[in-house]
Amino acid sequence: MKLKPFALLLTALLPLASQAAEPHVDRYVVTFPQGDHVEYQGAYAANFPDGLPVGVGSGLQFVGKEGETLVFATVTDRGPNADSPKSGKKESKIFANPKYVPLMMTLRVADGKALATEAHALHDENGPISGLPLPEGLIGATNEIALSDTLQQLSGDKRGLDTEGITPDGNGGYWLCDEYGPFIINIDRNGKILKKYGPQAEQGEQGVAGGLPNILKWRQANRGFEGITRMPDGRIIAAVQSTLDIDGKSKNSAQFTRLVSFNPQTGKTEMYGYPIDVDAYKKAKDAKIGDIVALDDNRLLIIEQGGDKNKVMRNLVYVVDLRQASDLSAFDKEKAPEFDDAAQLAARGIKLAEKKEIVDLRKLGWQQEKAEGMTLIDNQTIAIINDNDFGLQAVLENPDAGDTKADDYEVDGKGHLTRDGKEVATKIALKPLEKPESQNELWVIKLPEALK
Repeated sequence: MKLKPFALLLTALLPLASQAAEPHVDRYVVTFPQGDHVEYQGAYAANFPDGLPVGVGSGLQFVGKEGETLVFATVTDRGPNADSPKSGKKESKIFANPKYVPLMMTLRVADGKALATEAHALHDENGPISGLPLPEGLIGATNEIALSDTLQQLSGDKRGLDTEGITPDGNGGYWLCDEYGPFIINIDRNGKILKKYGPQAEQGEQGVAGGLPNILKWRQANRGFEGITRMPDGRIIAAVQSTLDIDGKSKNSAQFTRLVSFNPQTGKTEMYGYPIDVDAYKKAKDAKIGDIVALDDNRLLIIEQGGDKNKVMRNLVYVVDLRQASDLSAFDKEKAPEFDDAAQLAARGIKLAEKKEIVDLRKLGWQQEKAEGMTLIDNQTIAIINDNDFGLQAVLENPDAGDTKADDYEVDGKGHLTRDGKEVATKIALKPLEKPESQNELWVIKLPEALK
């Protein structure tokens, strides 16, 4: 059939319309013009002749423009660490540089470059803090064991933080969030800690104010707050990275993870359920939040990510609406909603937040495992950054036949790996991550439509 002129014109324009509907991405690799690196002189120093790269990107906040230059604030996490097997029932991590101090830095993006400068060490009245886990028994302790690179057990630090998000406080400083406690931390523009809130009602010996719901103590080890944002009305929203594991029984089946609202002026808290894509994962615990950003007083952007049932990474950005979401605090006293399936939640009158996908980062070519920092530049432009894990990874050497995964072993805290209670010859070595995972990659994404 011969097409009429209008139909011909419409057909010709369809490819252009399809292209116009795609997000536009500007990609940058973050560099450190001051030559910043993390000192490493441990057992595997020969694998890192220039030391370790700085690992910014655990959180990201757009600060403004200097002419045409985009300016961001960003934070590191607890420092260069790598996975290691459990010690009995306790999680453990290898800390390549136990003296590392978490940093806040400035990112400037212009002329095709993303430059990280102006490092500010996080500190309190006693000096620089560390990224080591808190000792067992303290508020916010995960009971995670810190190990040296030779698998010797290290002491914890009551002032340790694992910072994972940043947002302005409205007074020239910032709010940070932490995976350990989980904590919400107020800092000034130079990185000095002014106040720290945790999931307890009383003051703690490490300077933790109360105020956050006590149920947050059931966060999975090292999966406390992973994102934080300040709403226009001044409330702080912090996102628990993964499902809570209440009494050690709910992490695999909970339908949601929690968004915690905290009003620093009044101390009022509320909690909402963010519905994870439960059908995409083998277990609910595999879903992780990357970061959150306020759009207005009721809506957020959220990164949801994690390995799916086929161990393929997902990295998706959703608009999340809290207007109809129930305050979970009202239901926790009866039975934590984490134990309810979808039908049971509905029967109890519990409404989770509503969400709508706006960006699939994988479809845009994202290759990094994680997207851990996100910020809003304007109502149609977002920025995303990964955490490069300081460019190191743990690798098994000389594994036993058939036991090729770290989870097949345990650590004894005295420098050895064991299997079925017996010491083995297998070792864990630290080696560099390959590109692109070893790089900090920043994306500036222009969306097809404004975020209304």
